[in-house]
Amino acid sequence: MTAIDPRPLTGEPLSLDLLNTRWVEEGVRRDLLTGVEGLAVWLAAHGLEGRFAADATTLRHTLAARDALAALVDRPGDPDAAARVDAVLGHGRIRATLTAEGPSEEAEFADPAWGPGWTAARAHLDLLRTAPDRIRACAHEACILHFFDTSRNGTRRWCSMAVCGNRAKASRHYARAKEA
Repeated sequence: MTAIDPRPLTGEPLSLDLLNTRWVEEGVRRDLLTGVEGLAVWLAAHGLEGRFAADATTLRHTLAARDALAALVDRPGDPDAAARVDAVLGHGRIRATLTAEGPSEEAEFADPAWGPGWTAARAHLDLLRTAPDRIRACAHEACILHFFDTSRNGTRRWCSMAVCGNRAKASRHYARAKEA
């Protein structure tokens, strides 16, 4: 039985969800991926638990992918960050197949332990193709979460309006009240 996912923000695209395995809770940095148990939770959240093992090697490679993606998101266009993601992508490939249902694609890995990290890095390419300007970090100064802005006008600023957005509004209100 897999443990419950303790993260405050889930459901983001795979690459951003991997970044969101680190968060701040009541001023304390948390990390879901401190052990294979947390990796199992993350794999289960994405239906990957049957495809990839939650072991130390997979955890190590998934953390390498997370660090590479974090560098790329924090420094878009940085050639070194892009090279780090490219190195992760070098551990897998897509093989075209023809099935009874028609044309398909299948991921292949020389080392399956790279599978989760590679899958997240590959999913990030789709975000970059779709709308790179919609990949965002939460605007709250104490938050380290990321999200893909799906709002109609593309102006979402907070990982969660109920949490970080509300904190910002309360801070502004308190500052105005203090001035008055």
